[in-house]
Amino acid sequence: MPGTQQPVSSPTLADVARLARVSSATASRVLTGSTRVRPQTRLKVEEAMASLGYVRHRAARGDARAARAGSVAFVVCEENVKIFADPFFARLLWSISKELASADLQLVLLTLHSSKTCQTALRYLRSGHADGAVIVSMHGRLALDLDSLGIPVVLIGRPTKGGEELSYVDADNLGGAKQAVRYLIDQGRSVVGTIAGPPDMAPGVDRLLGYRKAMASAGMDDRGLIVYGDFSPASGEHALRWLLDRRPSIEAVFAASDLMAASAIRALLCAGRRVPGDVAVVGFGDELLAQHTNPPLTTVRQPIDAMGAQAARELLARMAKPSRDPSHLVLDTELVLRDSA
Repeated sequence: MPGTQQPVSSPTLADVARLARVSSATASRVLTGSTRVRPQTRLKVEEAMASLGYVRHRAARGDARAARAGSVAFVVCEENVKIFADPFFARLLWSISKELASADLQLVLLTLHSSKTCQTALRYLRSGHADGAVIVSMHGRLALDLDSLGIPVVLIGRPTKGGEELSYVDADNLGGAKQAVRYLIDQGRSVVGTIAGPPDMAPGVDRLLGYRKAMASAGMDDRGLIVYGDFSPASGEHALRWLLDRRPSIEAVFAASDLMAASAIRALLCAGRRVPGDVAVVGFGDELLAQHTNPPLTTVRQPIDAMGAQAARELLARMAKPSRDPSHLVLDTELVLRDSA
């Protein structure tokens, strides 16, 4: 109707940051009480909040239990089909939810695989539906401004860029890969290829670096023995066929995931190669399927359950004290010998 006033939207944290001429991350740190903000900057942000009438939709943590959402978001940066096909995510989900249950917190699954789902997740996390978030399978630095969410965040897997101010729990991907490739070389395999993981993810980067270090130390570095996959079974089979076409004399393959390794074994057998007689195969992860491949898969065991539990504990600690210094925890891996190598 004519003359009817349109509702005025409430000021956002981005509006505050813009007025104070700081980043959204800095404004968020002021809001959460972080000590890593200069006093003059804090004053500018607080003045901008007062000028705009900015009010956080959720009471400060610890002021009232009723203000808690009672849930934590488990954010997976992959397509749904990959999440439900890879047992890695199910084990993480189980270990985190088990740890959070003692704190009377529910775990909510969010998946990010496009700009649209990223924006949906941002709105969900910023609107007070979760008290914190555990983020896994990050590609690059994400299209998310994690500092602007206004809630504690813990990553599983280190970020590939920056991340000094973010808490994370990771496995020793570099050391585990290096040990696996050294084992293959020590077994007398002189042509060792790798099916690497995605180059925009820390596990892919670190496992490839471990392979390269082991090969270089043995004087066997050959870039033509490197092919990339995306941790999926289909990519493992495709990569193995690529290696066979270009390096038919290949004697061993280190795959950056068990799913890719299992597919590589099947592809080798289909090509008439014996495993491990002609080509030895080593994977990474020690998923349940590693015991049921034919032959059973030699692999690097990463402590998935411990990673999930530690991530949940760190998040609970950050929820109790938002100004807590970030924690960077890297857990040991172990080479598990079976019949494929």
